[in-house]
Amino acid sequence: MFYRSLLVLAAVLVPLSPAWAASYTVLPGDSLYTISQKFNTTTSAIQQANRLQSTVIYPGQVLDIPEKAGGGSSTDAESYTVAPGDTLYLIGQRYGLSSAEIMAYNGLAGADIYPGQVLRIPEGSDGDSSGGSTGSESYTVVRGDTLYLIGQRYGLGSAQIMAYNGLAGADIYPGQVLRIPQSPPPVSRGDISREDFDLLARLVTAESDGEPHLAKVAVGAVILNRVRSRHFPNNIPGVIYQVENGLYQFEPVANGWINHPATPDSTRAAEEALGGQDPTGGALYFYDTSATSRFLLSLPVACRIGNMIFAFSAV
Repeated sequence: MFYRSLLVLAAVLVPLSPAWAASYTVLPGDSLYTISQKFNTTTSAIQQANRLQSTVIYPGQVLDIPEKAGGGSSTDAESYTVAPGDTLYLIGQRYGLSSAEIMAYNGLAGADIYPGQVLRIPEGSDGDSSGGSTGSESYTVVRGDTLYLIGQRYGLGSAQIMAYNGLAGADIYPGQVLRIPQSPPPVSRGDISREDFDLLARLVTAESDGEPHLAKVAVGAVILNRVRSRHFPNNIPGVIYQVENGLYQFEPVANGWINHPATPDSTRAAEEALGGQDPTGGALYFYDTSATSRFLLSLPVACRIGNMIFAFSAV
């Protein structure tokens, strides 16, 4: 009887070890809420699994992530190790995701990545490229985000995002999940004249000749992003020939290189940009590594391709 009591007591004091879906190392800017969203669990479940007395966590802390309710057989993510030359856009193309989705899923404040960096990729995602009938997608706010910057990524105004989410003001916080209405359709070849298309291809040539093809596509995308932005003229000639404070916005217009014929590679890049490809995720500016402009260097960097740097607008 005495030994039986000891066995019962041991069973009470030493419960079966729980099965964890994964271990996760906390990154700067993480919160229990954003981590729970990544693993499709809840804040309270992570707290309970790690015996946390509060929601306070710190970078470098390793958390056990409980299995999702329903007993899924694996985590909802896989790992990808960044290779030289990778950008979030290129990685997203492989997995059917947008740059913004990868940034949000990994708690990245910007689009800069480096070789050897390990990114988590959600499984089973089709991204937002299908343009389905839902009319919206979800975006998780990361540190440094503003409604304006988020809007730039999706070709929307801050007011549109506020109205769509029933927000009374522009204040947002990391971990907040916003619903993003479908962006306006990209400018297409059929929407512009042959002359405007040739002008776009010539600017791509003048600004990025000698750079990787993806950089050429990105230059074309920046021009089209400006066309869609309320802060710039709403047509290609207006954007390319825009004068501000007595200066042309693009150096090739001032020095005459814009008048040189477009190269075949730049023409193809212009076609791809008009087809909706945007390696920058919504950038409105670009410059090369020799730039010294304080204004340009102060802008949030979207990505680097070759010797070119693409940037979002400042808030």
